[in-house]
Amino acid sequence: MAELNIVLVEPEIPQNTGNIARTCAATGARLHLVEPMGFKVDDKKLKRAGLDYWHFLDITYYKSLDDFFERTKGGKYYYFSTKSSAKAYGYFIS
Repeated sequence: MAELNIVLVEPEIPQNTGNIARTCAATGARLHLVEPMGFKVDDKKLKRAGLDYWHFLDITYYKSLDDFFERTKGGKYYYFSTKSSAKAYGYFIS
C-alpha cells in the first residue's frame, strides 16, 4: 500500500477530483474513490482537470463507505471534512 492514501467520499465536483488525482499522480499517493460520485470518470470537466494523468494513478473504487472500511480493515485513518461542526478538522482513529 502507498504511504499516503487519499480517500474522496462521494465526490461531487469533477474539477476538484481531477486536481486531486493529478496531485496523487505527481506524488505517488494512492487515490480511493467512494461512490456514488456526482460525475462519470469520463466527464469532460474531470478530463480537463486531471484525466490525462489517470493512467499514472494507483486508484481503487468502492461502492460505499462501508465497502471502503471493509476492504481497508486495520488501517489508521485521519479525517478531514468541510462538513464538520467541530473546530478541529483532523481526527485520528486507530
